[in-house]
Amino acid sequence: MSASPVPTAQAAAAASPKSSPAPENPSSVLGQNDFLKLMIAQLQSQDPLQPANTNEYVSELAQFTQVEQTTNLANASELSGAVALIGRTVSYTNTSGEKATGAVQAVQSTASGTTVTIEGVPGVKLSSITEVH
Repeated sequence: MSASPVPTAQAAAAASPKSSPAPENPSSVLGQNDFLKLMIAQLQSQDPLQPANTNEYVSELAQFTQVEQTTNLANASELSGAVALIGRTVSYTNTSGEKATGAVQAVQSTASGTTVTIEGVPGVKLSSITEVH
């Protein structure tokens, strides 16, 4: 009997007890959740008999705090700018790609970003606003 050859990547995946698909990041940007996932993966894979350098761990926590504060500041700035648009007439590109105009009525802030409601149309991204009248 002859054994069929197994491709190297498949053999490595079969031998590994914790095989998982390759992570995807189409925008090539690391956010808060990505940073935490990397840190948790690092802590889970370290040898308990030879833990990582404590100074490195504290440094990583400080970096995470800095990233978090920068993100919070950017979100607050974006939200503040959107609130300033309430009552103003704006031109924007709608989801059909057409130019539309209307008054900003409300602001929504979600995990995916800040959006506005223009003349009853909710979820208009700030990036689609082309002009403020």
